[in-house]
Amino acid sequence: MNRREWESVFEGVRDCTSEAMQDAIDQWFQMYFQQEPTEEQDPCQRLPTLIVSKLSRACFGEYEAKSHNPFGQKLLERLGTVRRKAVQLALIGGEVWLKPIAMGDSFSFEVMRRDGVAVFCRNQQGEPVDIASGYEFWQGKKRYTLIERRTQTHKGVRIENRLFCSKAASGGLGMEVPLHSVKEYEWLERELWLEGIDGLGLIRLCNQLENCVDASSDSVSIYAPAVGLIRAINHNERQLWREFEHGESRVFASADLLRRRRNGQAELPKGLFVGLDDDPQTTGLSIYSPQLRQESFLQRKKEYLRNLESLIGLKRGLLSEVDSLQRTAAEVTGSSGDYALTIREIQQIWEQAIMQAMTLCPKLGKLYCMQGVQEVDFAKDISICWGDGIFPTTESKWQETLQMVEMGLLKPEIALGQRFRLPWDTEEQRRKILERYSPIKTQEEIKNGEG
Repeated sequence: MNRREWESVFEGVRDCTSEAMQDAIDQWFQMYFQQEPTEEQDPCQRLPTLIVSKLSRACFGEYEAKSHNPFGQKLLERLGTVRRKAVQLALIGGEVWLKPIAMGDSFSFEVMRRDGVAVFCRNQQGEPVDIASGYEFWQGKKRYTLIERRTQTHKGVRIENRLFCSKAASGGLGMEVPLHSVKEYEWLERELWLEGIDGLGLIRLCNQLENCVDASSDSVSIYAPAVGLIRAINHNERQLWREFEHGESRVFASADLLRRRRNGQAELPKGLFVGLDDDPQTTGLSIYSPQLRQESFLQRKKEYLRNLESLIGLKRGLLSEVDSLQRTAAEVTGSSGDYALTIREIQQIWEQAIMQAMTLCPKLGKLYCMQGVQEVDFAKDISICWGDGIFPTTESKWQETLQMVEMGLLKPEIALGQRFRLPWDTEEQRRKILERYSPIKTQEEIKNGEG
C-alpha cells in the first residue's frame, strides 16, 4: 500500500510525516522481513528479527495479568492474544495502534501497523489526532482498498470510510465504489461519530526513544539507531560468503588432458577444472587452494555485534556471544543494567496499553449498549506481575521487606499487598489479603496437633 496516495482521497490534508521518516519506516519493515541476499548484503542472520524476538520474549517471559473485575478480566484475556504481536510491531515500526472491536460482551483487538497508517496531524504532545489506515484485499482480479480516517474533535471521534477498486494490472487506488460493493463491508457507514471518546478510539503503543531520523515527534524503531551497523554486518556477511566461495580448491589441468565433445569444445565442470593453454609442453595437474581469511571477517563481525548491543541497550554477549573471560566486571554490570532498563521500558509500553484499554473499552461498551460493561480502576482492579527473571534485585528488595516485617516495622498484610500488587489501603482490603495468604503453621503447632 502506498500511504502517499491517501492524501488525494481527503481534500485539504497532507501526511505530516516527513519524507525522511516515511522512507525510514519502510526501511525498518523491509529490514525486518528481508531474506534474499543482494549483491552487497546478506541478511541471513536476520538481526532485526533476532533483536525484536529476544526483547519481546524477555519482556513477557514471566508475565501474568489478572483482574477481580469480570469485565476487566475479559479485556485482559483478549489483550493477551495480541500482546506479543502488538509489542513486536511497536518495536519494529516505532508505533502501533490497537482497534477495539465489539465481540459479544467484550472486545477483540485488531493491530494496526505503522506502515499501514498515514498521520495527518499530531497535537503538541506528539499524539496523533487525525489518521488514516488502509486495508487491502483481492477478489478475483480486482483489488479493493478500504481507507478509514479517524479525526479527534471537541465532540468526539469522527470516522469516515471510503472503498476503492482497481484492476490487477493497474496501479494506484483505482475508482471509488460504494461500501456495499463488498459483502464484508455492507454494514459500514460512510460517516459515523463516537461522541465523548478520546484518543481516536484507539489504543496507542509507541517507543520512547528520541527520534534519531528527523528529530520530530514520530516514534522510531528499537533498532533505528543501529541501521548503519546492521547494514555493515550484512555487508561483512556477504564478504565472508565470497571469501569461502573464492577460496574453493580448484584443479588446473593442461588443455590436452581434458576430454572434448563432438563439436570440439572441452568439457569444463563449472568451478572445478580450468584449462590452460599457455605452454603446450606442460602437462599434468596442479592444485590451487588459497588461504581463507575468515578469522579477520569473524573478528570484525564480533566487534560490529558488540557495538550493536551497546547502541540498542542489550546485555553484552546477547548477540555477539563474547566469552565472559574477555569482559570486565564493569562491562558485565553496566550492560546488564542497560538491558534491564530496556526491558522495563518495553514493559511500560504494554502497561500503558492496558491502562488505555481499561479506560476506553468501558466507554465504548456503554456507547454500543453492550451487556455486562463495568468501569475498571486500573490501580485497584488490575494486577500485573513481570517476574524476577530480568530484575534480580526484586528478590533482594523482597528480603528487605521481610526483614522490616520481622522487626515489626511493617505489617505482613501490607507487605503481601505490595508483593502481589493488591489494594491494601482499607482495613477490609488488608483482612482479605490475610485470608487469601494465611501464614503456614509452624512445625511445633503441627507436632502438637493444632489446626
